[in-house]
Amino acid sequence: MTSPFSPYVADAARYEKLPYDRIGRSGLRLPRISLGFWNNFGSDRSLETQRDIVLRAFDRGVTHFDLANNYGPPYGSAEEQFGRILHANLRPYRDELLISSKAGYDMWPGPYGDGGSRKYLLSSLDQSLGRLGLDYVDVFYSHRPDPETPVEETMGALATAVKQGKALYVGISNYDPEQTRAAAAALAAEGVPLLIHQPRYNMFDRRPEQGLFETLLELGVGSIVFSPLAGGLLTNRYLDGHAPAGSRAAEGRWMTENNLDETYLSRVRALNEIAGARGQSLAQLSLSWVLRQEAVTSALIGASSVAQLDDSLDALHAADLTTDELAAIEPLAVDGTGSGR
Repeated sequence: MTSPFSPYVADAARYEKLPYDRIGRSGLRLPRISLGFWNNFGSDRSLETQRDIVLRAFDRGVTHFDLANNYGPPYGSAEEQFGRILHANLRPYRDELLISSKAGYDMWPGPYGDGGSRKYLLSSLDQSLGRLGLDYVDVFYSHRPDPETPVEETMGALATAVKQGKALYVGISNYDPEQTRAAAAALAAEGVPLLIHQPRYNMFDRRPEQGLFETLLELGVGSIVFSPLAGGLLTNRYLDGHAPAGSRAAEGRWMTENNLDETYLSRVRALNEIAGARGQSLAQLSLSWVLRQEAVTSALIGASSVAQLDDSLDALHAADLTTDELAAIEPLAVDGTGSGR
């Protein structure tokens, strides 16, 4: 365990520990698994635990750390916590890190505190840089499409961030295929390429297979998928049909025990058997499954402990899924499973 005041020296063998993949047609590469700060990082959690997770990730070769303006809770606290870790322990390694942030959802009161306007995006980026203690982020995203703002304005704001030196690359998240094409065209008109898309994708949410992945491959845009474990539904946490204390289903913020219906349980238990036959945990199988997609550059995981982080990263040691295994998974990987509907 690293003290806030102990000198940190990264593992010299870190870049031998996991693979990296090129993002679309760019010159940039991402680790096949990246660390995200949604839900698990904020001022309601121990800074020491968060530091241990971040430093363990970097020691194992994870170079990409994904944030957003409103990650926490409360809003902004994930960036503040990561900024403290960066300042205390990772500052000498800044040029080895890919740090991303986003804006698009609710952040502060009033008409300029969410959406896709130029005012909101650029103001939010300045605030994020202040919380992180950085001059620039490596990737700045439009977190969601805003139907009330022209895509040219939103993408123009992202292009301005690049031209001002406050972001090296730009991306989008939660855009459908048509919106993605429009965003790429608007950025191209500004002379800035669309680097990456961040969609939700897992065995129980397969919407990106309905045209988005095909669009990204055609455009030469990479993707990093979030929620590859379906918020914990694709782990062994709920196999007995109950929500353990501290789980998302127990907290009731994003799901409840209503999500753990018989259809979900029958499918997730069968998937767990397939994982066991491969010598994997269910979470590891779920990561292997999303990473099979040609369009997927990296899978974005969260972690509330070092052990949970290690289990996810160990998915990269497994053999590729065979044709027979994919065929066995297919009838179980049903869109909408665990939705509680």
